[in-house]
Amino acid sequence: MKKVVIIGPESTGKSSLCTALAQHFKSPQVPEYAREFLHKNGTDYRFEDLLTIAQGQLAGEDAVVQTYPDAPYVFIDTDMHVMHVWSTVVFEQEHAYVESERAKRHYDLYLLACPDLPWVADEMREYPDLAMRERLYRIYKDILTHQSTPWAEVRGIGEARTQCAIDAVLGIHRLKNQV
Repeated sequence: MKKVVIIGPESTGKSSLCTALAQHFKSPQVPEYAREFLHKNGTDYRFEDLLTIAQGQLAGEDAVVQTYPDAPYVFIDTDMHVMHVWSTVVFEQEHAYVESERAKRHYDLYLLACPDLPWVADEMREYPDLAMRERLYRIYKDILTHQSTPWAEVRGIGEARTQCAIDAVLGIHRLKNQV
């Protein structure tokens, strides 16, 4: 099983990409747990809530991997890199559990969703400003550049964006870390 993680700023189509890839490759997906948590508990979250969110994300990932051990891929909507960025940008501090799990977890490919889509507002999103989304994108890109897992940028609108992601997944064995 190849574990493919989709990360990037808000409103860059991560959840849609995750679903499209899972459908295309007939493989399971792991939704972003933070959305479920915030729907249930409201958007007035605290630093302490990051532990529950991180644990929920990882429990979902582990459950899908255990349930579908023979799947060729699992597509994961966000991971501990996202939790790290959330923690350091919003609360200006690292979360010990997030950092520990971030160091332990290993994936086969990261897809970095670029902020080239129009902003779509919803009650969970915090950063409608393009400058902030671009700043977050650069933070994610820096993280991916300084780790050993292959990664690719995903750009484009609609089918072009999906095809970009599909091509990256198909090239998982050829990919080198990209700048």
